Amino acid sequence: MTLRRTLRTLIAKKQGLVVPGAYDGISAKLVEHAGFPAVYMTGYGASASRLGLPDLGFAGLAEMADHARNLAAVVAIPLIADADTGYGNALNVRRTVQLYEAAGVAALHIEDQVTPKRCGHLSGHQVIPRAEFAGKIRAAVEARTDPDLLVIARTDAISAVDFDEALRRGEAAAKAGADVLFVEAPRDEAQVERVARAFDTPLLYNYAPGGRSPLLPFPRLRALGFAIILLPVDTLFVGVQAIRQFLAAVRARDDVLSLKDRYVPFHEFNELIGVTAQLALADRYRDDDRSAT
Repeated sequence: MTLRRTLRTLIAKKQGLVVPGAYDGISAKLVEHAGFPAVYMTGYGASASRLGLPDLGFAGLAEMADHARNLAAVVAIPLIADADTGYGNALNVRRTVQLYEAAGVAALHIEDQVTPKRCGHLSGHQVIPRAEFAGKIRAAVEARTDPDLLVIARTDAISAVDFDEALRRGEAAAKAGADVLFVEAPRDEAQVERVARAFDTPLLYNYAPGGRSPLLPFPRLRALGFAIILLPVDTLFVGVQAIRQFLAAVRARDDVLSLKDRYVPFHEFNELIGVTAQLALADRYRDDDRSAT
């Protein structure tokens, strides 16, 4: 099976597939090495790691498609990618889908915020009209050339309008052909339950630490029938905390020798990034050159 078909099959089971986020190639590799069956490219983390800027629409289509291409190239598991608003109108969405599909992603999500967008767990959202959102989802579905590429429709209407409008937008997106629905930032368990009851289409739950949604236990979300449990920024937050604590300790101690327990061993890191495999390839090509002379 292709990676896209594999992901589609996993999501159809609606068994709460846990998908950690990655903000760069190393974190994507770590997700795969930990044994997770899929990885997520976080837009929040991409903007932070590539630009050092917040998730307020600063990263454009070219940067995000390039980031997706880099992450997809270093893992052998399906990649779900944040495609923000699709970077414009329905025509722009078509091009976004084409570039993301060419980059090798297995799924992407398109949201209904106006441009420039902002992180779903901030305040001050504005959304486009519901019919325009449905048109963008239809454009995304029609633009893919691989029918196994999953189109995920995300609505931020809970924050921008109200909960009932979010449900109406989920229904409109499903009718437009969305494979998965992503109702962002339900405020409490009762809203989470209502989302779960409202749709037969597979659902994504954004398990954002410090965000607006309740962090219900994974078994509870599985019992409600959510297909994907996304951990969007956990690796980023854990990594930043570890680096910050390390640097503070170096500053305080004026020494690194006492901190060696915090380092990944050199040989393990080399193995993670494929040094041994690449050097073996280099040796093989060098032997070919010698035999030719």
